[in-house]
Amino acid sequence: MSERFDGQVVLVTGGGEGIGRAAAVAFARLGALVVVAGRHRETLEGTAKLIRDAGGQADCVVADVSDATGDDGRGTGAAFVVAEAVRRHGALNVAFNNTTELGPHQPVGDIDETVWAHTLTANLTGVWLSMKHEIAHMETAGGGVIVNTASNIGAQGMLPGLGAYAASTAAVSALTRTAAREYVSRSIRINAISPCPLGRGASVEEIADTVVWLCSDAASYIVGHDLVLDRKTGE
Repeated sequence: MSERFDGQVVLVTGGGEGIGRAAAVAFARLGALVVVAGRHRETLEGTAKLIRDAGGQADCVVADVSDATGDDGRGTGAAFVVAEAVRRHGALNVAFNNTTELGPHQPVGDIDETVWAHTLTANLTGVWLSMKHEIAHMETAGGGVIVNTASNIGAQGMLPGLGAYAASTAAVSALTRTAAREYVSRSIRINAISPCPLGRGASVEEIADTVVWLCSDAASYIVGHDLVLDRKTGE
């Protein structure tokens, strides 16, 4: 079974830094044309430059995927990202939805309503909207692969002071497993990863390698799984 992505178009949201950037570089190294999406043009272009300098193919789309249409009303949200990737490159075979925000450390009783709403929008609504439009395209195209970023603080475990973050990422895990059951019969394979967000787990490169493997034909038997990427041995 192959872990190559030659001829495939891969979308990475949150692709300007961290796990998203590492995953974009890893996909490109294996032959994919990578479209990175996010809110900050400079970081996205930095990722695209890294890929191109290494001989790969990359493009970038500036958008806020947590907004259905975009704050400016011109359609720069999740629907725009998917439509633009397909318009420019003719396909969308793989999507890695990797937009998460940790938010402030606050006990549940002290969480401000604005912080709560923003955290759920950033971490959960963005994934749902991205999947909604990715799935719509993949259904018509005959299938595809989606991986979402959740967290090991959430469905897998809790940490005091991160109630909003835990709730939102636990919901991503549940949403992923539900969607996986709904669309597996339509040749759309959906999984999640749950890395540690506090710098004590795997490196971004190790996480990226795991995402790439989950999206590859080598993992074609894995559906509806939330893969916990925990601390390294000895930490």
